[in-house]
Amino acid sequence: MGTSILEPCDEGVIRSGCIAGPCSKSSGKWILAATILGSSLAFIDGTVVNVALPALQKDLKATVVGVQWVVESYSLLLAALLLVGGSMGDRYGRRRVFLAGVALFAAASVCCGFASNIGQLIAARAAQGIGAALLVPGSLAIISNSFSEKDRGRAIGTWSGFSAITAAIGPVLGGWLVQTVSWRAVFFLNIPIAILVIVISLRHVPESSNPAKERLDWFGAILATLGLGALVYGLIESSSRGFTHPGVLTALISGTVLLALFLFVEARSGNPMLPLALFRSQTFAGANLLTFLLYGALGGTLFFLPLNLIQVQRYAPPAAGAALLPLILIIFLLSRWSGALVQKYGARIPLTVGPLIAAAGFALFVLPEVGGTYWTTFFPAVVVLGVGMAVSVAPLTTTVMGSVARDRAGVASGINNAVSRAAGLLAIAILGIVMLQTFNRSLDSRLAKLDVSPPLRQFLNAQRNSLAGIELPESIPARTRELVTDAINRSFVDGFRWVMLIGCASAIGSAVITLLLVDRNPETLTG
Repeated sequence: MGTSILEPCDEGVIRSGCIAGPCSKSSGKWILAATILGSSLAFIDGTVVNVALPALQKDLKATVVGVQWVVESYSLLLAALLLVGGSMGDRYGRRRVFLAGVALFAAASVCCGFASNIGQLIAARAAQGIGAALLVPGSLAIISNSFSEKDRGRAIGTWSGFSAITAAIGPVLGGWLVQTVSWRAVFFLNIPIAILVIVISLRHVPESSNPAKERLDWFGAILATLGLGALVYGLIESSSRGFTHPGVLTALISGTVLLALFLFVEARSGNPMLPLALFRSQTFAGANLLTFLLYGALGGTLFFLPLNLIQVQRYAPPAAGAALLPLILIIFLLSRWSGALVQKYGARIPLTVGPLIAAAGFALFVLPEVGGTYWTTFFPAVVVLGVGMAVSVAPLTTTVMGSVARDRAGVASGINNAVSRAAGLLAIAILGIVMLQTFNRSLDSRLAKLDVSPPLRQFLNAQRNSLAGIELPESIPARTRELVTDAINRSFVDGFRWVMLIGCASAIGSAVITLLLVDRNPETLTG
């Protein structure tokens, strides 16, 4: 998910920043308005686009691979450039870089809205990712450097509260726009928000920077982007071409080599984007591995949920957008309580119990068939998953922040946030392979039991990569259409179940990591 309420360590970034100069009460309100609205651009987009995927897949006649890239191109650039975006703000001016991100995000949103094919949309989404990598850390840094220690807690609470509201309203609003206007309206919604952010920022947000900051690690950022991009490309394309395809093999090998080179460069850089020394802390390393497994499970599995709800269960887009409301509200309402668990019980217990509850939530997603009311099918799974994530999120942030020296807390928070996003990026690619392979096997088995004509079978073979988005020809008999549609839907559910089972296993793995690596009370790394 791309909402702040689901991303770890956002508040950690704010709390760890140095203060350039406290703002006045009047300007403080405008600063909060600018940063909340700016952050909402990325947060809304991360949730709303998933609800729009079925509609844009149908309109642009895209395969599931194309739909994956609509999400992955955005996530790739955001994950790879998030740390660089924060450093750019420190060096060149936080307001300047924040506004550049907002402007780029808005321009890319226009391109998304006018995209005439899936390739154009993917390219525009990549540009949105670059804009988000500039504005997300920028909004957090502006809050950090604008409020005194006394007022910062209230500012964080306000920012978090509105972020939760954004996360809750965004998918429902997006679903309504998809149903009543078009999926394109989801992207045009960003334009008035961006204009308002720019006007408020120019009038009320002071500039701040740290000119003494060392040079940016551009080489590391390029290696990370190319490495992740090649690896994700190979994984996504392997679902349709197979792992033995020369292009797939080349991409996977290149991605692995580039990421290994990235780690080699970071280990020897004077000012690395990813300070590997932080991972000498066993707890910090364990917390990030936990993040990778738990947030990978969350991002990867929830990519397929709107496709299931809209294409298979026949939910209206607003209803599909509202389906995850309980998850978001539970995390928001229980976050303060879960944060206190660390003080009472230490980090290990909530970071073991939380992922195990989340694993139970993923397991409950395996139960629904085709049809049935939301309240007895998906609602119990959403609630249990929400409780599991609520128990995990705040203790995870506390653990990450407490496992490194205070002056490295901002970098540690940024790393953990980037890890969570990279995890979702890779999980969508990997789970896409599982989904497509399971769907194909299940569909073959079901079609073998039906009397399907050779032309229709040939048509279905050509459309397999669309999964449940396959549109059957109008010319086929009604009874045949009903039987084949049911076979397609049930084959998708078979794949969805395997995806959720893997999410369950990954969440259990994160609990095991806690027991093995996370200290009860994180020791601060002073090296």
